[in-house]
Amino acid sequence: MSELLHRRATSNKVAASRERRVKRLNGRRKSGFGGFGHRKQSSDGNRLAGALVIAAALAGISLVSLWIRALVHVSEGPHKTARNGHGTNGIDAHARGGDTSSSGNESPYTTEALNKNPYLGWQPKASHPHHDNGKTFSVRECFKNDPKTPASKQPYGCSERPDELGPAPPVEKDWVPDVTMIRKMLMYGKDIDGQDFPPALAEEFCEDIGVQGGRSGDTNKECVLESMIRTTGPLNSTTVTIHPSNHYGTRGENSADKGVTVRAPRLMCLVYTMADAHSNRIRAMRETWAGGCDGFLAFSTESDPRLPAISLEHEGPESYDNMWQKVRSIWRFVGTHYLEDYDFFFQGGDDLFVMPHNLKTYLASLTHKDGADPKTATYFVGRRFNSGGAGRPDYFNSGGAGYALSQATLRAYLENMDDTRHCAAAGRTSMEDVMIARCLSHLGISFTDTRDQNGRERFHPFAPGSHLHWRPPGPKQPRDWYEDYNSEWGILQGRDCCAPDSVSFHYVKKASMVRHMHALLNSCDLIN
Repeated sequence: MSELLHRRATSNKVAASRERRVKRLNGRRKSGFGGFGHRKQSSDGNRLAGALVIAAALAGISLVSLWIRALVHVSEGPHKTARNGHGTNGIDAHARGGDTSSSGNESPYTTEALNKNPYLGWQPKASHPHHDNGKTFSVRECFKNDPKTPASKQPYGCSERPDELGPAPPVEKDWVPDVTMIRKMLMYGKDIDGQDFPPALAEEFCEDIGVQGGRSGDTNKECVLESMIRTTGPLNSTTVTIHPSNHYGTRGENSADKGVTVRAPRLMCLVYTMADAHSNRIRAMRETWAGGCDGFLAFSTESDPRLPAISLEHEGPESYDNMWQKVRSIWRFVGTHYLEDYDFFFQGGDDLFVMPHNLKTYLASLTHKDGADPKTATYFVGRRFNSGGAGRPDYFNSGGAGYALSQATLRAYLENMDDTRHCAAAGRTSMEDVMIARCLSHLGISFTDTRDQNGRERFHPFAPGSHLHWRPPGPKQPRDWYEDYNSEWGILQGRDCCAPDSVSFHYVKKASMVRHMHALLNSCDLIN
């Protein structure tokens, strides 16, 4: 009981602090100059005099500001660094759809909203790189460490260190996360303190950056360019433009023809992770693509309402070999609390890079083509594999590339998930993607062929560069499981490896690479 009272008291203090900040923020916006409102004057002369004084003060401030900015420009040189290691003149909210300001948008940070979720509008405080010997910080420093290196070893300025995130606030046992908070922040474009959200990325992220931070060997960027991969729209868009003929085996108008604009399906993105990835991988997702999902939630070994992330109990140990039981607990929790709120639910690991608008566009095109409603029509969407071969097929969607269930499919699974025989309710295995596919197959729900009209894949089990340069093994080389799993439909090589409207890439393990990929696809203007 004492622990519960402490948690409630902590939550109340946070809520009160947030309310005071909201009042200050709203006061600054409603007032005329610098947060100060106009005062009534006793005469027109007084009002005129006051206006002249204010105008003179503003002019002086502007001159001082320009002088300071000039000095900063000279001292820092052409490469500018700012909070979180992002360029002050870097990539701004282009990824949000153009306008970086929040003017005209209704603030989500109301007293009522903050009472429900005291962490709405939160983002980590700015981190400043440590400059050694007067050297300007480079984001390339963030790529040098191995992905398994503890985040605490990363340089300041990479926005990955646990001490920048701080300890997770406590949550009550029956806590149900607000999965809409990142979406609301992205749509508003500012956090509760008026800072940009998502935070700007350094222009340096648009350069060639290899896996270890070098200036050559950027095969991921090479794939983006060669395969002409691009986003189908801004992250904050509520509509998508679809081409119903852009599906493999579909005949009709060319996919390049004028499309049809429809409402974007409601999408919830789910990520399974561990607590030691909160400060780097999950934070990177939060500050890049996660806001493109209408709901986002990380399922971890520790709850953190700021991210948000939740730790769920499940059968068996927390281990890779018991991934299936963790995933079962995820689907049960999502089905219990969010089933009616979304059309599709997309799940993957914390080393998955996702383009949410592309996913929404594809899903909308799929249902439009079929004249179907995801609330009643079953869809199981991802990168199909066949691990059993032609003699005894065993079809499933790659868990690494991520897969999506329609609302109807999730409902059907929830009604049968405790079937020990057909749905492996007691199974202990890492093959969660195979297990759910077998269960859905028993229910008559098969995979969807997600290739585009030209046979190019949209969901990818490897990083972009790996797909671009993949080649089948030679005559005397050992067999390749990837080739075997795709033998039924084949693998397109080179630039045809990946559809221009690709949805996801696996094995993007470094938080810095997530930011690099996000910049390339959203803000670097590589493809006109």
